[in-house]
Amino acid sequence: MGYSVLIQKLINLSLFSKSILTLLILFSFSVLSAQSPYDTIKGKEAENFNVGYAGSQPFIVNDDGKWEGISVEIWDLLARENGVDYKVKSYNNVADALKDLNEGKLDAVVGPTSITSDRAELVEFSQPYFQSSLAILSRADDPSFLDRIAPLFTINLLYALFIFLFILSIVGTLLWLAERKASPEQFPHEPLKGIANGMWCAIVTMSTTGYGDIAPVTLMGRIVAGTWMVVSILFATTMVAGIASSLTLSGLGKNTISSAEEFKNKKIAVLNNSPSVDFVKEYDGKVVPVDNIDEAYKLLKGNSVQGVVYDRPQLEYFLKENEDKELTISVADYLKQGYGFAFPLHSDRVSGFNISLLKLKEDGVLRDITVNWLGKDKVAK
Repeated sequence: MGYSVLIQKLINLSLFSKSILTLLILFSFSVLSAQSPYDTIKGKEAENFNVGYAGSQPFIVNDDGKWEGISVEIWDLLARENGVDYKVKSYNNVADALKDLNEGKLDAVVGPTSITSDRAELVEFSQPYFQSSLAILSRADDPSFLDRIAPLFTINLLYALFIFLFILSIVGTLLWLAERKASPEQFPHEPLKGIANGMWCAIVTMSTTGYGDIAPVTLMGRIVAGTWMVVSILFATTMVAGIASSLTLSGLGKNTISSAEEFKNKKIAVLNNSPSVDFVKEYDGKVVPVDNIDEAYKLLKGNSVQGVVYDRPQLEYFLKENEDKELTISVADYLKQGYGFAFPLHSDRVSGFNISLLKLKEDGVLRDITVNWLGKDKVAK
């Protein structure tokens, strides 16, 4: 009987041990399942997540090794929101950074990267976090003598003179036809001499000089002359007023490129491999590629180029930091486009970053960051 009890106790102890072992195994599984597989992957991705910083101030600012700027601040918020720890690599320009992104050397490009159709075929863009446009930076020089008289040699003025001579020949012909019989001494029968005298009569009539050497004597001739007097006054005053206003504007003391229509045959500095290259070519400007805004500024100050086409916020920030009263930024905006963060094609990160971007925009964080760098007057409401 004693042996039976002992055996039963051993069996019970074995069952208890198995129960304890089973509980321990279940507890271990529960602990492992509490740690999401995503956390493990995230930790691995975070360790190898490489980001390229490219662009100019105020979007990318390197202050003695400390990265700042509009793009940097927004990216850092997005990275923390999405649990991404990253390493930074600096690039001289966006084109080089996008090249490395395509080759798999980077996981994202951060900076003022314009979202264009050509680029969207090669990389995946986030939602735009900033709306930009191109503007023109040019010198405000005192006009030279040639600049002052240039309006007298425009193609429009030549067209006006051609039209005037054509009308004058018609009036001269009508006067000759009306007067050649009644006044052959003033309007000879020979067409060449008669029409020439008619044009001379029309000129002195228009100018109100009134030499009196030639004057119509017939009713028809006087009707033609009287009609010409009224028409010529309107024509002459309009043409003279146009020439006077052009000469006045050309001598006001400033010689700037205010619009893209003035690019023709002028050297314009543009950022290499940017949308501004095709923009300048479209308006027949001579493209001078540069790597950054500092290089473009030196060329402009050294009279090597007549203007600079660059993104408006960068130009405004540059002049804010480097005040130069000899330079001016055009009022006109061109090629409005958004800035976005670039990822490899089919990246699974874009969706999460887009959601976070929309939240930052809805909460007013994006606007606060841009206002802090550019000022309220430079940020669209």
